[in-house]
Amino acid sequence: MVWYWMLRSVLTSKRVQLEEPSKGRETEFLDAVARSRRLHRNRVTPPDEVEKYQAFLNQLRSPWRVTFFVVLKAGGDLIGVVNIDSMIRGAFQSGYLGYYGFIPYVGSGLMREGLIEVVSKAFHQLNLHRLEANIQPDNERSIALVRSLGFRLEGFSPKYLKVCGRWRDHERWAVLAEEWEGAPAS
Repeated sequence: MVWYWMLRSVLTSKRVQLEEPSKGRETEFLDAVARSRRLHRNRVTPPDEVEKYQAFLNQLRSPWRVTFFVVLKAGGDLIGVVNIDSMIRGAFQSGYLGYYGFIPYVGSGLMREGLIEVVSKAFHQLNLHRLEANIQPDNERSIALVRSLGFRLEGFSPKYLKVCGRWRDHERWAVLAEEWEGAPAS
């Protein structure tokens, strides 16, 4: 995939690195999903079976999506997933940021480091102008995370996304490339 080739060599921070999802991480990923099931309830439905994981890998071949595993540099543990989906080019140059972490790393600041790397590359290498993160209003931890990265609240969308079988309200948080220039260091 051209995006990964373009980004591969520079996606690293102090404590984490980002890597392209692969078949080699399947067992570790499925174990992390099982361990984090309660954390993800009503928020996200990551692949939880071998067949679903393979479908997840197949979806990565899309030219309008990039997905990375956030991995601990020391030890290589899988920390979480970050993606930019539905990238639209032309006059819009925008994408939607999604992410989820795995227990026991939630609250450690490691996903924040991974997000800083991905957002920086989205603006500086993929040349996107805008990123949007849609977050359920009661997901205080996720809202605090994007706020700490300089995202601003743009609005509220009732029943915006169907998550876990139900249409759920979301807040729309966004950041522009020119606003990101002063982004906090990882």
